[in-house]
Amino acid sequence: MNTLTRTDYQFPGQTGVYHGKVRDVYSIGEDKLVMIATDRISAFDVILPKGIPYKGQVLNQIASTFLDATADIVPNWKEASPDPMVTVGVRCEPYKVEMVIRGYITGSAWREYRRGARTLCGIPLPEGLRENQRFETPLITPTTKAEEGHDENISKEEIIAQGLVSREEYEQLEKYTYALFKRGTEMAADKGLILVDTKYEFGKKDGKIYLIDEIHTPDSSRYFYSEGYEERFESGEEQRQLSKEFVRMWLMENGFQGQEGQQVPEMTDAYCESVSERYIELYERIVGEKFIKADAANLAARIEKNIMQYLKLL
Repeated sequence: MNTLTRTDYQFPGQTGVYHGKVRDVYSIGEDKLVMIATDRISAFDVILPKGIPYKGQVLNQIASTFLDATADIVPNWKEASPDPMVTVGVRCEPYKVEMVIRGYITGSAWREYRRGARTLCGIPLPEGLRENQRFETPLITPTTKAEEGHDENISKEEIIAQGLVSREEYEQLEKYTYALFKRGTEMAADKGLILVDTKYEFGKKDGKIYLIDEIHTPDSSRYFYSEGYEERFESGEEQRQLSKEFVRMWLMENGFQGQEGQQVPEMTDAYCESVSERYIELYERIVGEKFIKADAANLAARIEKNIMQYLKLL
């Protein structure tokens, strides 16, 4: 399987590189970023040992599609996508919080609720909620942005009290978050999907707020199929979903939740291919176009060539 799981480039004008869980970000000069979506996959804040074919291309192209489709709501960092796995854009100073927004109670929020929690990031939750139930109004449940390890839930008032974001700017981030989620929800509904929850990251440049990083991808979002949602909810069945949650479920079923002493189960080629197919399925559903697999014979060389050609134009 041809996958890109690490990069080690030296580009003209390069001033730094950051290797994240999934993306490698190269700084060019003072104000440009080259973001490469690798085929790495992470869960429970652990990078899993094998890459997923075409995952980086799927993530980059979905994010690129949604950045273009929401640029009228909030300015974003993207300038170009010179390769199927690459986005180039403006460098911003990131806010130290991630804006998580939830339309339904599921995933980690449901696990906390089931354990007895009745507040989420300072927001009170009513008794009697059921798994995958829709909230009357979407909830913004921010997290701190950890350099390493786990992001932590935090309330709006704590964010402001700790000086992570000013009240005025935080309220603007909230407005952008609701508007982006509304647009994403409408676009998903057109394709027979429900945007269940997602997260947005924002940064600042020259006094202006920008949307940064990826948006509405299966790594940052959860989707249910609209068809059959009500019936499955009423009967208590699991929802059919397109997100990374199926990877987390597979890991949990095999005794792994990222805790000390636990071993990642064996990722066979067949399993990696099946994950790839799920990512491609989401791309085709949410973008509404057939996924065209880019030539993967020599990914590292292809990406380097395309980035170099773009940088020469600057």
